[in-house]
Amino acid sequence: MAWRGQLSRNLKELRILFCQTSPASSSARAFVERNYKDLKTLNPKFPILIRECSGTRPQLWARYDMGVERGVHLEGLTEEQISKAIEDLVKLGATLKA
Repeated sequence: MAWRGQLSRNLKELRILFCQTSPASSSARAFVERNYKDLKTLNPKFPILIRECSGTRPQLWARYDMGVERGVHLEGLTEEQISKAIEDLVKLGATLKA
């Protein structure tokens, strides 16, 4: 899980969007509840934006240099799969810098 400390090196911003009540967003909510503190501790000045809006499908957006953004739909994913999706986005950020 070394990627957790690399957020601020490879991304400019991470946004997690989900509905507060829908079953489709339950894994995204659980991921935020269990992992936000750790991610923020490892990346204290890095913007991790949590957006809750009724009826929103769970999504994850990563912003890189030069305004490049990549998104992932989280509907149907487990917490482990969400973690893997973020890891993949962090690794993508390293390749975009090269």
